[in-house]
Amino acid sequence: MQRSAATERLSALSDGVFAIAMTLLVLDISVPDGLDGADFRAALRDTGPHLAAYALSFAVIAQFWRSHRALLARAPGDDETVTRFTLLGLALVALLPFPTGLVAEYSGQPLAAASYAANVAAANAAHLGVLRTSHRRAGPPSDDGRAAERRRSQRVLTALTSVFAVSIPVALVSPGLAPVLWVSVFPLQWLLTRDSSTGDGRRVSRWPGRRRGRR
Repeated sequence: MQRSAATERLSALSDGVFAIAMTLLVLDISVPDGLDGADFRAALRDTGPHLAAYALSFAVIAQFWRSHRALLARAPGDDETVTRFTLLGLALVALLPFPTGLVAEYSGQPLAAASYAANVAAANAAHLGVLRTSHRRAGPPSDDGRAAERRRSQRVLTALTSVFAVSIPVALVSPGLAPVLWVSVFPLQWLLTRDSSTGDGRRVSRWPGRRRGRR
């Protein structure tokens, strides 16, 4: 499918924002200069929460990037609603290093965990807005396979949004439990997006908005 110039520009902007957000995640990970022996080992241990928060957020942003590229492959880039949802999603992705740092430094604070959950839930909701707008603009699906693909794509993004949204009140009550819910989205997404037959012998891709044929 030939992408419009507007879609290409939106995709290029998105790639830049994702790359910068991923890079910013690592800036808080450091060990002070001039340490030796026990102090160095203690400082190295102290980077553990930052490394864990970095790994989680990198995986979250990577998931956003992969699904977003798939969405833009079919989205009308010159559609104002698509553009607005995309810019909102990018703003939330660019913000993610901030709550990531909060979680790393203040993992026991309910507001830190709730802020992270709210940020990711809102970003997923923006992606869902792009997906639904694209489907509405495209009109009815051309066949049963495409219809099944649409349902599954919406189901995936709805599930991811819901898990992070539910983890907001959980974080306010038990901030240590919220990360368990966050990590659970990765096997959940794998389960929801596994290739499955469409009924005509073909299989559909695991990423929203994309499909591949296989006989």
